[in-house]
Amino acid sequence: MTVTSDTRKPYGGNTRSLVLAFDVGTTFSGVSYAILEPNEIPKIHGVTRYPGQEHVAGSYKIPTIMFYDQDGNMKVAGAEADSNAIIDLAEDEGWTKAELFKLRLRPQSMKLKMNGMRLPSLPKGKSAVEVFGEFLGYLFRCTRSFIIDTHAGGSALWRAVEDDLQFVLSHPNGWEGAQQTKMRRAAVHGGLIPDTDAGKARIRFVTEGEASLHACVLNGLAKEMLTGYSGNGFLVADAGGGTLDISSYAVRGTAPLVMEEIAPPDCVFAGSVFVSRRARAFFEDKLRSSKYGTSDSLEHITKRFDETTKRLFRDKKEPQYVQFGSPLDKDLAAGIRQGQLKLTGAEVAELFEPSIEAAINSITHQVETTGGFVKSVWLVGGFAASPWLFGQLQERLAPLGVTVSRPDNQTSKAVADGAIGFYCDHHVSARMSKFMYGVEFLREYNPDDPDHVARQDRMCELPSGPKLLADAFDCILARGVKVKESSVFTRKYCTEVTSLTTLSVFEVEIWCYRGGTSTPMWINRQAEDFTTLCIVQADLSPLSDSAQSKPGRNGKTYWTIVFSVEIHFGLTEFKARIKWVDSVSPFVQ
Repeated sequence: MTVTSDTRKPYGGNTRSLVLAFDVGTTFSGVSYAILEPNEIPKIHGVTRYPGQEHVAGSYKIPTIMFYDQDGNMKVAGAEADSNAIIDLAEDEGWTKAELFKLRLRPQSMKLKMNGMRLPSLPKGKSAVEVFGEFLGYLFRCTRSFIIDTHAGGSALWRAVEDDLQFVLSHPNGWEGAQQTKMRRAAVHGGLIPDTDAGKARIRFVTEGEASLHACVLNGLAKEMLTGYSGNGFLVADAGGGTLDISSYAVRGTAPLVMEEIAPPDCVFAGSVFVSRRARAFFEDKLRSSKYGTSDSLEHITKRFDETTKRLFRDKKEPQYVQFGSPLDKDLAAGIRQGQLKLTGAEVAELFEPSIEAAINSITHQVETTGGFVKSVWLVGGFAASPWLFGQLQERLAPLGVTVSRPDNQTSKAVADGAIGFYCDHHVSARMSKFMYGVEFLREYNPDDPDHVARQDRMCELPSGPKLLADAFDCILARGVKVKESSVFTRKYCTEVTSLTTLSVFEVEIWCYRGGTSTPMWINRQAEDFTTLCIVQADLSPLSDSAQSKPGRNGKTYWTIVFSVEIHFGLTEFKARIKWVDSVSPFVQ
């Protein structure tokens, strides 16, 4: 089987279409796209020409940075924003640099360790969603220009598809429904889609882990395993600028290629930017008494470390150098000679260590979760190019019987390419639920249970008479459950109302519990383990005509309403809905 061709599926649509995949990374971003022709296997292209980067042939990535003027207008972005001329102009004009803004979209449950340093401020008057959207808009405009200028008949092609463009936005494994909602709002703000239901439906989401899996299949990294299929599992580690996204899979079929997720995916803040942050703090301490310890000098030295030393480092026994100045720059006490800051290999290795340790812990946990089923790791992403990271993962995972491989070409654009592969090929047929999902219900009060007695202040009485306690948790979907795309998880509930007018604004809160595999009895609204995933609203007023009134306690009339809560979790986007039956016709909302 030839993985790079035989696993590709012809496009099944009836008309020509265009799908664009945006990989907005913490530090670098890129775009891939495919022109979809009916019954033809899509070919994936990358945008390789951006303003300010025309001289770099075949460059798929640009820095995720922008400059804003004092009025909050975006002035320049990407590669242009990284030029010395723009940096000087920004300083003269008082512009604000926007960077690392993707990290501001993270879920509150994901704690960010910045080594005592804070995220850069947002431009005045701008939210993280607006800044993210304006960068999306910049990428979109660059992509439109590239396609029009590069393809024969590019202008006609764009005019034919621009009103129905399809988009795939990738995000870290740890992002959830709230982050996807913010990204949709950003896409509207950036001008990618109109603010309508039809426009929003043109956005698809994929985790960076799953996108990276599809990229591995596309570039042939998976070929050896799939052709000599042994039945073992494998793990995709996407090491990017901000996050390390870990996803474990098993092959369930090769004709066609079908894979399943076999462990809840993981996401940790262990990307290359944190090596740089630790380096910045280290240089500040090391050069505290030196004339090179000024803020501007430290920023320059850290940037040179990023561009050279960090990328090339491979041996902790060898001295390392950060070339940042001219031969006249010298401070022997600080280890600076001929414009070079000398470091020991052990010092540089220590800057990498927390990220490597986090990666090892996450991968080891996945191997243990699958009972040792995972035997190989595919390392992709921009940080994967680090010889030290790659070598350390190989060395430390070898005792577990786990091998580590990485593609030889363009690991940095794996997510963007893989997002197109996800849209077109859809190789993953089942995923694992990461957390526990459920709703609040009323539990019957037991006066002999001390826990119930302690919660008497939360007791209520239904019109029909029973005494019940609020804040009870009912699990609809447990953690670590294999969920196929067609899977629907449903629980039936009933409620009693004393006024049918309340049915028009009926809503159910969906809760997410992150605390473990044991189902909690109660919802702790103050605990970090519990968060509201979404609120499902429905108009149940059609039930007014068929609901039967009943006499209740103290002569009050009430009506019993029966409904179901459905959770769809088989795709990369969570969906929930309320379902009910009016006479013989089912309704969903």
